[in-house]
Amino acid sequence: MVRHRSSAAPLAWLYAALIVYASLYPFVGWTIPGVAPWAFLTLPWPRWWTVFDVVSNLFGYLPFGALVCIALLRTGRHPLIGLAAAVALAALLSCGLESLQNYLPQRVASNVDLALNVGGAAIGAALFVLVHVMGGVERWQTLRDRWFISRSAGGMALLLLWPVGLLFPTPVPLGMGHVLARFQDWLAQAVEGTLAEPWIEGWVDASGRLDALSPASEVAAIGLGLLAPCLVAFTITRDLPRRLAMLLGAGLLGFAATTLSTALNFGPQHALAWRTPNAIGGFALGTLAAIGFAWLPRRAIAGVALVALTAGIALVSQTPADPYFAESLQGWAQGRFIRFHGAAQWVGWLWPYAALLYLLLRVGARDEG
Repeated sequence: MVRHRSSAAPLAWLYAALIVYASLYPFVGWTIPGVAPWAFLTLPWPRWWTVFDVVSNLFGYLPFGALVCIALLRTGRHPLIGLAAAVALAALLSCGLESLQNYLPQRVASNVDLALNVGGAAIGAALFVLVHVMGGVERWQTLRDRWFISRSAGGMALLLLWPVGLLFPTPVPLGMGHVLARFQDWLAQAVEGTLAEPWIEGWVDASGRLDALSPASEVAAIGLGLLAPCLVAFTITRDLPRRLAMLLGAGLLGFAATTLSTALNFGPQHALAWRTPNAIGGFALGTLAAIGFAWLPRRAIAGVALVALTAGIALVSQTPADPYFAESLQGWAQGRFIRFHGAAQWVGWLWPYAALLYLLLRVGARDEG
């Protein structure tokens, strides 16, 4: 089999990191257990269980198994090797994390969770092997070659992660990268009791008194939030018609993810409450700007995208946390979304910065036909 560059490998690594985060969160209260870390393997199966636990553990590892299998098959490995490797890696990852949960009083190591995790990974890998046997991989490769340049794996991974980051509450629609407040809290704790503490406290207090964005600034922030993924997509898409199709897809994904996030946080009856005049204006501005830049060469688009991302991050960083935003974050951190909280939160924080790094590499890359 011909070897191909695939976005599955970086996505598998990222998904594994998110599994680690979700399995060990909140990372506090570490203690030495009174039993061996692997003692959970021989415990009797619990008498009580919930459907949520079964579904989350089974389907939580399903994408991991599929991604590992995809990554191996795309490098020319035999399907059975990909399947076996996916199951083995899932077993090692899950067993290691379940063992570490013995050291966390808020988590419980379980052999049932281990079995469900491995089973989920096996199902995911088996489903992809079935797709491969039915010729789905070859059809996807043909489609990918028609739409995207050869070195597009990193860009495709970013585009796949973008709607995930939008599911975590954002201070303005599509406004990811809001890490300033968290960084300030971490820095304040790090310098507590040192000579730098008064300086940091003054900076934090000044940032806490930020004024709300003006309507024009809010429209600009939302427009830049849509423009950024469009420009990333343009750097890997072959021609103008396909770029415009990617623009349409980005708009629909942004609309759907923002609507779903609002529904999860404030209820289905408020799903479209985010659709204010400023939000609609931001979507329109981002769409028009993307159409204007779609005609440029890829390296020029990458340069424009760097400017757009930097400006968007600057605007989002100046956005104060309103009471509704703070309430939404509290609901994610303490409520029913605790297992998904870490994944969407980290993607939402880091996506703009990962995109900046990727675009810096694209600026220095040779344009491909």
